[in-house]
Amino acid sequence: MAKRKKQSEDDAFKEALEMVAPGEALHDAINAILQSQMGALLCFGDVKRLSRLSEGGVKLDAAMTPQLLYELSKMDGALILNEDGTHIHYANRFLKPADHYPTIETGTRHRAAQRFANHAKCVVLALSQRRSSVTLYCHTRRYELERVQVLVNKGVQMLQTLDKYVETLRKTMNELTVRELGDIVTIFDVCRVLQRAEMVDRIRQEVDPLLLELGDEGRLLELQLQETLLPLKDAQLVVRDYYKERAGVNPDVVHERIALLTQEELLSLGNISQHLGYGPNLRSVDSYMTPRGYRILHSINRLPPQLIDNLVEKLGSLHAIMNATREQLVDVEGVGDVMAERIRGGLNLLANQMTVTTGADHGTRT
Repeated sequence: MAKRKKQSEDDAFKEALEMVAPGEALHDAINAILQSQMGALLCFGDVKRLSRLSEGGVKLDAAMTPQLLYELSKMDGALILNEDGTHIHYANRFLKPADHYPTIETGTRHRAAQRFANHAKCVVLALSQRRSSVTLYCHTRRYELERVQVLVNKGVQMLQTLDKYVETLRKTMNELTVRELGDIVTIFDVCRVLQRAEMVDRIRQEVDPLLLELGDEGRLLELQLQETLLPLKDAQLVVRDYYKERAGVNPDVVHERIALLTQEELLSLGNISQHLGYGPNLRSVDSYMTPRGYRILHSINRLPPQLIDNLVEKLGSLHAIMNATREQLVDVEGVGDVMAERIRGGLNLLANQMTVTTGADHGTRT
């Protein structure tokens, strides 16, 4: 097997969750061990490094199967496997991590597991015979695996919460669209959408590890998540529409800076405005803002991304594109007579839809 590049702790943690998820061979082995009311220590990582930090036991070079792993776990010592968990290299191994690595555990097996994962920068699974539980140690991280039904229930609850946030984001974006079509956008409108989008993305980040842990059992939840998050992709284009161009700053940089805001900082729209390049005082931006048009144009079916780039580069703004004549549109590279009519028709249709939507929302409120 080719030598792996050095992983970050986050990447190693994600791969560990995938490795023990339902549908994987390791998951079947873990279930068999727990059902037999036995405990085990399973260590995954660079075999040479793990062997230097352990001793004794039986040296093997056997392909991992759930049955073999189950049988070997009957011995008291740890099992040493490769990073993928596909080969068992040692059984009944005694771990000897340095004592100075911190641990919050009280049981001997779990204390050794936490210290060993930290010292060897590896993944260790500690299966508790008494509690019938599995604790995953990944480098410095400790994570207790949940039962499948508990995970499914959590996933459903989190998706319900996410759906409420996405609905708020969708309404906020519709309001932004109406103001964009009317050419009356303020920095407040822009920052509010980006604030809602970041809140949605943070909830999404909490769902991701849960779906990894669910494996095959989480496929339906994953499909539901993808459907729920569709408005988030549109919201990400808002930065591209409004960020102030300056040296060393592009839309990706702005997204990264907003993502680094603490939860308290995110509540202040001024912080988002500052990362867009307009300063922290929203009132100081007293003129209306004109979008470049990327988000609106992406909402028109069958417009290639390169064509959208050409339109914005040639005409400069959504307002200019909306008011462009057929001849001006045709003058853009890649736009012919048919495409020009599709663009004009798509923008008109969107304007009509927003009018109907706004009227319906107003009727509901009244």
